[in-house]
Amino acid sequence: MRFFSWLLPLFLLIGSAACSRNAAVDDFARVENGQFIIDGKPYYFVGANFWYGALLASEGEGGDIARLRRELDNLEELGVTNLRILVGGEGEGGVPVKFEPLLQPSPGVYNDTLLRGLDRLMVMLGERKMKAVLYLNNAWEWSGGFIKYLEWAGAGKAPLPTLAGWDAFSEYVSQYHKNDSCRVMFENHVRFIVSRRNSISGLPYKDDPAIFSWQIANEPRPFGKDNKEAFARWIGGVARLIKSLDPNHMVSTGSEGVIGCEGDIELYEQIHAFPEIDYLNIHIWPHTWRWVPREDVKGNVATAIAKANEYIDLHLEVAKRLGKPLVIEEFGYPREDFSVSKSSALNGRDLFYKAIISRVAEGKKSGSLMAGCNFWAWGGEAVTGAREAILVPGTSTEWFWKRGDAFTGDPAHEPQGLYSVFAGDSTCAAIRFFYYL
Repeated sequence: MRFFSWLLPLFLLIGSAACSRNAAVDDFARVENGQFIIDGKPYYFVGANFWYGALLASEGEGGDIARLRRELDNLEELGVTNLRILVGGEGEGGVPVKFEPLLQPSPGVYNDTLLRGLDRLMVMLGERKMKAVLYLNNAWEWSGGFIKYLEWAGAGKAPLPTLAGWDAFSEYVSQYHKNDSCRVMFENHVRFIVSRRNSISGLPYKDDPAIFSWQIANEPRPFGKDNKEAFARWIGGVARLIKSLDPNHMVSTGSEGVIGCEGDIELYEQIHAFPEIDYLNIHIWPHTWRWVPREDVKGNVATAIAKANEYIDLHLEVAKRLGKPLVIEEFGYPREDFSVSKSSALNGRDLFYKAIISRVAEGKKSGSLMAGCNFWAWGGEAVTGAREAILVPGTSTEWFWKRGDAFTGDPAHEPQGLYSVFAGDSTCAAIRFFYYL
């Protein structure tokens, strides 16, 4: 009898720990029968792109923890529960279309201050029961990304699309998926981040329910029809690596959809059919994709909405075949007159946002595969300076981000404020209305 009496507290402790662990597991996002499930309930969401969140959480250059706290409070008040955040930034500073500071200045060498900023951000999200999509690479130059890995691999100096043109950039970056050195360096980065233990909470990232999914890259593309096979192989390989390191979290691609797959819907389906890929992504950019002209974005919003719905429906058919949810994880619409002024009209953008968010609301009501969206992007309380009152003059780099500027939702190579949703914008009402539908 003494033996069992001695063991009883131990059994109770083990049972309590098991119950606690099961409760924690319920907090993890997962897919069941084509729906996201969190805490045993279907999860549909309107989220934001907040790529600079880990930078704001830093105690070093570019950091503003007090602002971050206010931004998260503002987003929470809007009902935003899902944030898409960059975990990257490669190479040197001083590049005219690239933000600073950078997480990985050289292969395998990391900025510890920024890593701790990421840790702090994850703790703050966990406190608010918010979820983060953490993307680990970028196809574009504004954070380093593919071209910086190529430079590290000895492929020569990368041409920047803003300065050298699209053709030169595309030809250069097309080497990425076939370069073994790039693959190894990126896989090392994946191992380093996914296997990380939070320096503030002590929690391994693989055990953190605040992570919604690991994402392979922002807008990965084959960059050439001859690269489709290598591209798909790369997506599948990275997804398997992430799952081997962290079986608790979902994995996503970061794809734009068929536009990011050389116009090949079969390639899009192929990269999302991997069992390690848990759900589908698309992005929607009416002006960038030339659905609407710069001269009249408001007058052409009906066209933008119609084309967006066609694009959503095309990819929903793939989602149905695969039995996986679909997320519109980027969508954006410019301010009217292509102005970067906070006082500019937003009628067209507000209508477009309502149309996209309504698709998610319909999905929530019917329990369909259309499960969420993340608008591009949250600018919050950022002050863009004296330049904000002047119209954007073509592609002049005068309007791009410069070291010392506040971070907005617009990446470094784009006019600051053009697509950002600031805290005082009427668009905030369009975001909030999801929770009243």
